[in-house]
Amino acid sequence: MTLPESDNSENSTAPSVVGCAICKKATTTEYEPFCSKRCADVDLHRWLSGRYAVPAAEDESDADGGDDD
Repeated sequence: MTLPESDNSENSTAPSVVGCAICKKATTTEYEPFCSKRCADVDLHRWLSGRYAVPAAEDESDADGGDDD
């Protein structure tokens, strides 16, 4: 008795195809996850100009406004 083959992509050994993080073209090994130096520079500019931001939660100890020391 043979079991039917499942179509489970999680067990697949083939890498998923992901495009450039900026323009969605095929990536190159040299600039991964980008396709070119231009797209890598565009991404860097977005970080440096504040267009991208990592959200931060305020510390509860800082919220009361006083030092406990």
